[in-house]
Amino acid sequence: MPYARISLRKGKPPQYLRALADGIHQAMAECIAVPPKDRFQVIHQHEAEEMIIDPDYGGGLRSDDFVLVTLHLGRPRTKEAKAALYARMAERLSASPGLAPADLMVVLIDGEMDNWSFSHGRQASQLPPEALRP
Repeated sequence: MPYARISLRKGKPPQYLRALADGIHQAMAECIAVPPKDRFQVIHQHEAEEMIIDPDYGGGLRSDDFVLVTLHLGRPRTKEAKAALYARMAERLSASPGLAPADLMVVLIDGEMDNWSFSHGRQASQLPPEALRP
């Protein structure tokens, strides 16, 4: 039940935004066992002055097409699964919508089920396991 926040500069067409969202979700399904229907993504588009990004940090060189993906995960994943996810996401997004791998930054936030409420004000950790399966 990850939640994905996708942040980028304003100006991309809807097809580009959908390709970003689809590629991110497909990589998560392939690498960290996210079910196909378990999809919660929010795309945030910002004015240029609202994104202050170091173009060189950590292996840039980043362009104005920079995308920051923050994934909130309900349970921790292995280092190997995370590494596979980063690589696969860069590969998928390079293929469609054509995002340069240097323009992709991914941040994972592991959590506990006590930190989630999916509806009705109920803590997710108190739900029966079958309620958490799509």
